[in-house]
Amino acid sequence: MRIGVLLSGCGVFDGAEAYETVITLLALDRAGATARVMAPDVPQLHVVDHRTGDVVEGESRNVLTEAARLCRGEIEDVAGVPADELDALILPGGFGVAKNLCNFAVDGPECEVQADVARLVADMLAAEKPVGAICIAPALIAAVLRDLERRGRVTVGAGDGDGAVAGIQAMGAEHVACAVTEICHDEGLRLVSTPAYMEAQSIGEAAEGIEKLVARILELARG
Repeated sequence: MRIGVLLSGCGVFDGAEAYETVITLLALDRAGATARVMAPDVPQLHVVDHRTGDVVEGESRNVLTEAARLCRGEIEDVAGVPADELDALILPGGFGVAKNLCNFAVDGPECEVQADVARLVADMLAAEKPVGAICIAPALIAAVLRDLERRGRVTVGAGDGDGAVAGIQAMGAEHVACAVTEICHDEGLRLVSTPAYMEAQSIGEAAEGIEKLVARILELARG
């Protein structure tokens, strides 16, 4: 079982959320699946000092290079990964999803998705292969579905997600309120999402929902 794991850098404020990524990779490994980790070879929107939350002026980092930190260097440029080599795809969250994989953090529902990311997600959906979206990643999925003129069901939690719910709905997707330890499954699109750190107050809460998402994605991938 080959599961793509699409990262957006390294670090919750400007890249992929580290706990969400590691929980995903651990759950896949424990289930006997092979994770194929990838990221786009593009500059980050900006670099954030994770001690203070401040943007570091004048510093630039590469999304693919930074994401390699989370998977011990075993990573590929998403541009070279075709959907037919994957059985499913999972996107961990972190603000990098909304800053580097797309620009939802800047342009909201008018956002654009990075071209290689959009191509892979769209091809997975067209092939009816399972896609998992964690934390803020459902906003990116909503943007891809908007561009495909399709409608899907996703969740970022039970609250308003600091405006994420309104943005998702403005792109034409249906938002489903969901507890942090649960998942939302759009059976028609084979799309699974969970709130994770959009709602989680502890790593344990985030893990419960992510582990359920991984289990459902693998179940769907097995057919």
